[in-house]
Amino acid sequence: MRVYLGSDHAGFELKVHLTNHLAKQGYEVVDVGPHVFDPDDDYPAFCLHTGARVVADQGSLGVVIGGSGNGEQIAANKVAGVRAALAWNVETAQLSREHNDANVVAVGARQHTLAEATELVEAFLGTRFSGNERHARRIAQVAEYETARELPPLP
Repeated sequence: MRVYLGSDHAGFELKVHLTNHLAKQGYEVVDVGPHVFDPDDDYPAFCLHTGARVVADQGSLGVVIGGSGNGEQIAANKVAGVRAALAWNVETAQLSREHNDANVVAVGARQHTLAEATELVEAFLGTRFSGNERHARRIAQVAEYETARELPPLP
C-alpha cells in the first residue's frame, strides 16, 4: 500500500521517523515534505498536496502531522474526496477507518510520544472500512454535499 506523508516543522521529526518505520513495515512511502526542517514553514501546502495525492491514487492512504493535528486535518479536508480524521488514541484511529472510511489521518506530534504516534498510524493503516451499509450511506451523503454544495433536507 502506498502511504503519503506530509507535515510542518512541528511534525517534521515524527514524519521522518514514520517514513523510515513504515518503509521497513513494507509500505510504499511517499514523503510529500517538508524535506528539510524549517521552523517557519506552514502546514497547508504540505497537507493539501498530501490529500490531493491520496485522492488521485485510489487505494492509498495519507498521514498529515503537525503540533496538534487540528490545522492539518482541516487543511487536508479542503481537498475534494479527502476524509481526514484526527486520531488521538488507537480506538479513534481504527474507528475513522471502520466507520468513516477515512483516507487521511492527522496526528499531533506534540500530543504523543513517538511510540504512541507510531501506534496510532499503524492502527489507522491496519484497519479496513467495515462496509456497513449505514456507514456507506452516511459517507455518500457527505460526498454528495461535497459535489453539489446543496444542503440535504432535515429529517
